[in-house]
Amino acid sequence: MTALNAGPGVLVAATDPWNRELLGQLVLSVRGDAHIDFCEDGQQAIEHCTQRTYGLVLAEQELPGSDGIDLLRFLRRRQRGSVSPDFILISAKADAASVRAVLPLAPTAYLVKPYNAEDLRQRLRTLLLEPGQEVSTAAPQPVSGSLAAFLSAARDAGEGAPMLAEVGAALSRCLNSEETTLDKLEQEFGRDPQVTGCLIAAANSAARHVGMSCLTLGQALSRLGLAQACNLALGLSLKQVAQLAEPRLSERAELFWSLSQRTADAAQALAEALDVDAPRCYTAGLLHCLGDLAVLRTLEEWLQRGGELSDEQIGESLRGFGAAFGSTLRTRWRLPLELRGLIAAAYGMSSGVFSRKALILNLAAKAARLPASQKARLKEEKALRMLNLEPAQLKLLQGFCTAAEPEPEPEAEPEPGQEPAE
Repeated sequence: MTALNAGPGVLVAATDPWNRELLGQLVLSVRGDAHIDFCEDGQQAIEHCTQRTYGLVLAEQELPGSDGIDLLRFLRRRQRGSVSPDFILISAKADAASVRAVLPLAPTAYLVKPYNAEDLRQRLRTLLLEPGQEVSTAAPQPVSGSLAAFLSAARDAGEGAPMLAEVGAALSRCLNSEETTLDKLEQEFGRDPQVTGCLIAAANSAARHVGMSCLTLGQALSRLGLAQACNLALGLSLKQVAQLAEPRLSERAELFWSLSQRTADAAQALAEALDVDAPRCYTAGLLHCLGDLAVLRTLEEWLQRGGELSDEQIGESLRGFGAAFGSTLRTRWRLPLELRGLIAAAYGMSSGVFSRKALILNLAAKAARLPASQKARLKEEKALRMLNLEPAQLKLLQGFCTAAEPEPEPEAEPEPGQEPAE
């Protein structure tokens, strides 16, 4: 394996933050030592190019202000007589006239949205690596300071939760099958909180937002489309610490994944029995442990940087930071307020007027944490009385009390106010 002394400079210009992140991650998956600058408009990209020289530019054509073609024209004129950077132009225009109009500027590649991210990744290998060359990613910076300080700093910039191992295999199947449909994708991704949350956030980003907000994975997939959803999922899978290697952390993650899925299933079943919006209830149940999972991912990063971690510190970190990580993550992803309100209901109910969906989430989360031997305690819940559940509906809910021992209790966290009653 050969490592270069200095990584290439790469400029990524895309309006949507999720697209920028995807392109940057594809670059880093090929050249972990690359130095990447990100821009959201054409004028900012041109200013970057006046300040430094790049070996590669990836730019969308549809940039606000100066567009991607203006950027390409600027670079070709400015660097006439010298080595121009490789330039990949990504455009929504697939007609022959649009392609011919760009040809005189000699882009290295012209990709039409939605492009295939894995194909682009292979093209990047030919541009950023010499034949037979592999570049090792530099070792992460060693930790300094306390674990609490590390967690506090990571809270506002963390990558979210790790991904289920089976999602990677599912993604590979979807990328390599011509028979993949949106329904199939929802089945493959619909048990993973990280993928679900990210795709909902991406579908609601300002660059794509039209009409009502997406509150479920199915709605997000319909807006994103098959190719873009697969691209974004691939980008998530390529990130560092997308999987947990430390057994103590992965075991904890399995508990939270199980808890999330059991809560989601309970919420969906009860909502269907009460003729309430089951997909929204399922989604909120699935996402309510995102903060705890994000803490575990951050602890894995702490270990990779040479930090030490005791079992006691794992527990303290989850109790002290799980709620804050979850709240911050959902705010940064700009998940819809209604969805965040339903997630909050899984953590507890304060005084006020609550929607039936919020009451369902509260009951589902409590049921998912109760061992079967204690399922009778559900009869004492205020939310159960407010929903006026029938004996058959209570029995249905009790069927999700399958934990062999009590699950970790969620910490209360600040969230938006409850949605108005239906």
